[in-house]
Amino acid sequence: MTLHHGAGLTLVAMHFAPPRDLTARVVFASALYDLVVTAPFATPWTATRTIEQLTRVHQALALSGSFALEGPMSLLFLNLMGSIVVVWSVVRLQTPTARLGAADTVGRILFSSWFAFALAQGASTLLVAFLVLEVTWAMVQGLTVFRVLRARRLATIPS
Repeated sequence: MTLHHGAGLTLVAMHFAPPRDLTARVVFASALYDLVVTAPFATPWTATRTIEQLTRVHQALALSGSFALEGPMSLLFLNLMGSIVVVWSVVRLQTPTARLGAADTVGRILFSSWFAFALAQGASTLLVAFLVLEVTWAMVQGLTVFRVLRARRLATIPS
């Protein structure tokens, strides 16, 4: 982490280098994907603009389902989700371990479940794209991470 001072402002720059280990690279890539996809939902201003853009995509593609996000409470929960996922992403970018990857995989399974639930309740079929990516990351990361964790556990079992 580097602090930059100037013109009365202090900026924090974090440097992330992709790791060499396969498991750490997968966890790192997963975190980077999450950061890029969820950062636009972290503030009321960016989330409002992002939802407007996604609504236009939904309408332009004439997708089925509802893409309604109404009221300040919906926006609040969207911002809370965006904020916590951004923080969680930064933690995994800084420390891309198998253990954090395992926890993230469980979170991806939960997110996938809620995407599927929302689709079953009539949400926009635009969510299918997010669902496919979530399931794909859960499988790629899960298989990589759990293989490593299983090997570590087997290595500690006395013969």
